[in-house]
Amino acid sequence: MSHENYQSIIETLHECMSTCNHCYDACLKEDDVKMMAQCIRLDRECADICAYLEQALGRGTPFVPELAQVCADICEACGTECKKHDHDHCQKCAEVCFKCAEECKKLAS
Repeated sequence: MSHENYQSIIETLHECMSTCNHCYDACLKEDDVKMMAQCIRLDRECADICAYLEQALGRGTPFVPELAQVCADICEACGTECKKHDHDHCQKCAEVCFKCAEECKKLAS
């Protein structure tokens, strides 16, 4: 399947990567960075897997279902962690991560 068929999920993955990178940076500026450690860690994991899947789809990877499932799992974990924090950047990140997870689940099935 060509990358044109994946355009919607590619855009969702890019949005999630960008949002997680913003959340990561904003978390580093919070007063209690130690409290944000797991959020920061998962923001990085999520941004990285979204960027990887975006690139892999663009080049026609044969591992779409497998990579999409891993991405969905990481996006859900990041969204769940971000949801625990009241900061606007965390709440926005959770929303985008859950959206991305749902799109990835569809791609995985």
